[in-house]
Amino acid sequence: MTTPYRHTPVLLAECLEYLNLEPQHTFVDATLGGAGHSLEAAKLLGPEGTLVGIDQDDAALEAAGSKLGTLPEGARPRIELLHGNFGDMDELLLSAEVPGVDAFLFDLGVSSPQLDVPARGFSFKENGPLDMRMDPGKQTLTAEEIVNTYNAADLARIIRAFSDEKWASRIAEFIVRAREDAPIVETAQLVDIVKAAIPASARRAGGHPAKRTFQALRIEVNGELDVLRRGLEAAIRWLNPGGRVAVISYHSLEDRIVKETFSSLANRCTCPPDLPVCRCNRPPVVKVVTRRPCLPSEDEVERNPRARSAKLRVAERL
Repeated sequence: MTTPYRHTPVLLAECLEYLNLEPQHTFVDATLGGAGHSLEAAKLLGPEGTLVGIDQDDAALEAAGSKLGTLPEGARPRIELLHGNFGDMDELLLSAEVPGVDAFLFDLGVSSPQLDVPARGFSFKENGPLDMRMDPGKQTLTAEEIVNTYNAADLARIIRAFSDEKWASRIAEFIVRAREDAPIVETAQLVDIVKAAIPASARRAGGHPAKRTFQALRIEVNGELDVLRRGLEAAIRWLNPGGRVAVISYHSLEDRIVKETFSSLANRCTCPPDLPVCRCNRPPVVKVVTRRPCLPSEDEVERNPRARSAKLRVAERL
């Protein structure tokens, strides 16, 4: 078991460089976690700046508050820590009375402490209840409900769409068969079912055989892809001209949504390509700062293996 909210921020130097934080800026950390990124951002904002941190996890907010509280009082920005989901960005920022934002950071996916606490149900390495809710206080749908009530076709669709698992149909069939004998209520049960469904020859490569299935269930439980689209669109609306939004994603589905969202807002013209002058009056909203995603260095991956799949994309409000 790891220490609660022992968190190593991914691509920290790159995020700070791209966000161009200055004193008096307003910075929103949409996925606060243990405040690894926000602590360093706060030092750049200074006492005239504002830092807004958003998280669904009460333990994260408590840990972040303690960490940010170590800053000298005279050098500390105004700090607002908000409990909520960044998909509700408009409501959250209105409650914080923020007039506009100069920089947003989204560090997507599940945090290391959540993964490492078996009782949260995210881990396929340690046994725990099949939960996977980011915000248990507000959410009702759990991974246990999904694996015990969804039919085989829906299970296969989710596992395939949200993880590119080639054995999705077979895993779904094994889940349905197993629950006929007894409900599937623990992560270890599901791990054993997935292992049984994937042929031994296919389990020898590609990491833990249950990793993709657990990812797919987590995304379904938390509606992560829809929330990401809403959160990104809201963040861009709140950005001041010249403000930037940086997004760290960890799998292809997230990265594709970020890339497509930025691209669609940077290329809004619907005029025929041979028309010399734009007539549709749909100017771009952002410019894409990172034409290709920024990746962690080999040294960072060696220090923090969970950074291996990270991709950073940045856009700037026009």
